[in-house]
Amino acid sequence: MGYRLSKIYTKTGDKGDTGMADGTRLAKNHIKVSVIGDVDELNSQMGLLVVEVANDEMKSKLNQIQHILFDLGAELTLPEYQAIESAHVSLLEAYLDQLNEHLKPLDEFILPGGSRSAAVAHITRAVCRRLERSLVSLNREYPINKESMAFINRLSDLLFVIARQCCKDDGVDEVYWQKGRARP
Repeated sequence: MGYRLSKIYTKTGDKGDTGMADGTRLAKNHIKVSVIGDVDELNSQMGLLVVEVANDEMKSKLNQIQHILFDLGAELTLPEYQAIESAHVSLLEAYLDQLNEHLKPLDEFILPGGSRSAAVAHITRAVCRRLERSLVSLNREYPINKESMAFINRLSDLLFVIARQCCKDDGVDEVYWQKGRARP
């Protein structure tokens, strides 16, 4: 197999447009390009989370999710192509159930933080939620795969639970929201 990226700069986007996988060109501020950028940002943030977590199984799962996110980006660049399937959603749900089984039930809301890895997981969750909002906007103009929407929704849930697990793994208490504490 030849090199896929033998030359990193192409100069084809110098005038503000970019190529899609099907050969079409879109303005760099087109909603599709923006959403693809949001997927890329989430995947990059996931990479930071991978290096922050101590749990090897979690690292492996997060890396697998990164590959799926790359497939989601490809799905968004090719009309009619569907890479994300219900099995991907089920994968996240199974991991959610596995992690939740060993965490104590919540009585109160959690503030982002606790440990460094938990804080990174919370930031990643927030980036994921932004991507989800972007997908909803894109779906209004260009219908997208419903499994992709479900996958991102489940991923944000998983990232919340991963943040909780990180606190547990790091031996740090979760930070609970205290009603009325912000009053002077």
